Amino acid sequence: MTAPPHEARPTGPARALPDTQQGMRRRNLARVMHAVRAEGPLSRAAVASRIGLTRAAVSTLVDELIRTGLLEELGPERPGRVGRPGSALAVSGRGPAGIGAEIGVDHLAVCAVDLRGEVRARAVRHGTNRGRSPEPVIEELTRLLREVVTEAEREGLWPAGLAVAVPGLVARDAHTVVRAPNLDWHDVDLGALLPGEFALTVDNEANFGGLAELWLGADTPRDFLHVSAEIGIGAALVVDGSLLRGTRGFAGELGHVPVHPDGPECVCGGRGCLEQYAGEEAVLRAAGLELGEDRVGLLAGRAADGDEDVRRALRGAGTALGIALTGALNLLDPEGVVLGGALAGLAPWLLPSLEAELARRTAGPPCPVSVSRLGPEGPLLGAAHSVVRAVLDDPAAVAGRG
Repeated sequence: MTAPPHEARPTGPARALPDTQQGMRRRNLARVMHAVRAEGPLSRAAVASRIGLTRAAVSTLVDELIRTGLLEELGPERPGRVGRPGSALAVSGRGPAGIGAEIGVDHLAVCAVDLRGEVRARAVRHGTNRGRSPEPVIEELTRLLREVVTEAEREGLWPAGLAVAVPGLVARDAHTVVRAPNLDWHDVDLGALLPGEFALTVDNEANFGGLAELWLGADTPRDFLHVSAEIGIGAALVVDGSLLRGTRGFAGELGHVPVHPDGPECVCGGRGCLEQYAGEEAVLRAAGLELGEDRVGLLAGRAADGDEDVRRALRGAGTALGIALTGALNLLDPEGVVLGGALAGLAPWLLPSLEAELARRTAGPPCPVSVSRLGPEGPLLGAAHSVVRAVLDDPAAVAGRG
């Protein structure tokens, strides 16, 4: 059964709970959930030690979370410990799940992630969405969404919310796509087109990719610039563990930073934008290759086989990326840069020229550049995990639903 919607803003910081006894209880429930999710299985005593509450207080909170199906007991802790063994606690593999969706230029995808962070259901449709009106695209996305929710419900899960990643600018209402040039969409209210029973959040795909890197990446700093690419190029700036969105929520449009101001015209209306030199289609054109479905696979395969035209095109893309990133690094001084999306698959041939450009142009010491292990999965996983994080941040808001 689909749960009723609840208010959630999974891509931003957790909403401040009122400083009352009830608000304190909700904050402590969240602390217990985060501790068990991060380090579980844990006993009640171990949870109490980690979050600084008494064992009695933690036991009351744990009992509530078990009753509402968010935690489960696994039985006595492993033998060999001194004293009476406690019962090990773990985040439940049933109950609320985060539903993530992605609208790409040439694909649609939906997945369900449980509170443990495991992908439990997934559906993908490949095919171009460029130039199509929003309505048929959302109809196809809704069919995929229904498939994933049905499969998740068979495993005892219910959707706690839906987060959708899009390749464009999203209004502060977290529902409206203001402009997605590579889809040719303008002022599209996805809240009016998607099923109304889901609590909905829409955000730029690069933002979700950056959040996925923050939450799921290995040794990712709390201050970094995440750069990703498909047809277009986007970026997310994470500062102290939170997205820097800008006044209108449009921060991160790295792909439309001019690299050569007199260069070719871009779909945004400008000229010489980074996207015209380092986007997937731009690299294919520079290499003299035809556009196809698996653009990254084609480029990576040819480059690995020693195709000098492809390698030259990728070196040029790396140089353009370096020029555009230099301005961001000199202005913002992040701790690192993470290449995600298609850029992760092409990193071996992009990085040398990119890093050379950064070393030549940045004012301070070279900024370290790393490659995301999530690759093109980042936006979809970030969307789903954003809903999961909202549940962990306020478990009382969803406890007992479903």
